[in-house]
Amino acid sequence: MLIATLGGALAALGPLVVLLAIGVIGWFATDAGVHGAPRDGMRVGALAWLAGHGSGVTVMGARITIVPLGITAIAAWSMWRLGHRVGDSVSGHGPDADRISDGERDFTVPTAIALFFAAYAVVAVVVATLAAGTTADPSLPRVLGWTLLLTAFVAAPAIAIGSGRAAIWAAFLPASVRAGAAVAGAVLARLLAVSAIVFLVSFVVSFGEAATMTARLHPSPSEAGLYALVNAAFAPNAALFAGSWLLGPGFAVGGATLVSPGAVVLGPLPVVPLLAALPAVGTPPGWVGALMALPPLVAAFSAHRALRGRLLTWDRIALAGCGGGLAAGVGFAVLASLSGGAAGPGRMRFVGPFTRDVLVHAVTACGVGALLGASVLAWFAWRAARTASSATVPSDSAVPDTEPDAAPGTDSLTDSPTED
Repeated sequence: MLIATLGGALAALGPLVVLLAIGVIGWFATDAGVHGAPRDGMRVGALAWLAGHGSGVTVMGARITIVPLGITAIAAWSMWRLGHRVGDSVSGHGPDADRISDGERDFTVPTAIALFFAAYAVVAVVVATLAAGTTADPSLPRVLGWTLLLTAFVAAPAIAIGSGRAAIWAAFLPASVRAGAAVAGAVLARLLAVSAIVFLVSFVVSFGEAATMTARLHPSPSEAGLYALVNAAFAPNAALFAGSWLLGPGFAVGGATLVSPGAVVLGPLPVVPLLAALPAVGTPPGWVGALMALPPLVAAFSAHRALRGRLLTWDRIALAGCGGGLAAGVGFAVLASLSGGAAGPGRMRFVGPFTRDVLVHAVTACGVGALLGASVLAWFAWRAARTASSATVPSDSAVPDTEPDAAPGTDSLTDSPTED
């Protein structure tokens, strides 16, 4: 499976080469290349790629473990595109659809996934070895762990879909399970989109303060552009923070801090433009609490759209809606847990959502909201089933009398005159 091996290597090298180029451009733009060498810029780009895979870095003795999910998203996109192409290339190998349905074993997709992961992991090990040093110290086990997760949740589905095996395997699943998976994907995607919109609106409103923060550093135009790219790498983290805020528990920006719809407690903050989107310290206005209704409303709308038109009984519609909403809540909580970490020394070692509370609120909001959205369709399906059953089973009064009445003076059994 040379194709799968090559696909895994290219999926890793694509974003890596882009970050290496940005690192060299940044090295030259900061001081026109007076200090250091181009390899220093390339090393920074490699460390950024490793940080996007959960490696963490050490900066001036402080351990930073927060993952720039923007880089992770680019790596996941590269995995998906190359994985889909690998799946399309290996689709002709192994048994065909009829033989698979007859029970013949098919190891084409598992083998391709294993080789894809192996090639990607080899690139990660080489990059971590070359970029390692006493000043950065990236964690290779964390890089391999994140690579395994990305392969399992991004590359493996892409290869299965591209090869056509996913459609065959999905055909064996009950219709309610497929509907629940569609609900979970729709609810999670729209909840992430709404969270991103909330963050962007807050950031745009506070854009003047963000510009003031950047001006305090006195950067050149090129340095300001690079600094904006660094902040953009953490924009998905900020969107997940906003989603945790919408759900109610909120998040922390340092030790003994709280940002939630009910209260905002902050301390000294670093000069990071993204932090300009934080609300003011104190008790937020009353209308802010009404925004907590957005997650269940999004879940209800998404479940209704995902289940509309599916030929399911009313109980399966309700089950798919509720189950999909619960799965979406768990998925959001997992993503929120990946968005936090240590962002510096001291109190900045605690940055991110309160994962356990977010899990409880996300499961409740998404599960209840999706159930309500599905209940509308379930009610119509129940009414339609009841109407159909009443139409097919007529009442006793509607049954015609096929036996004629007996004439007077005759026996109804013999049709003969009765004797006196």
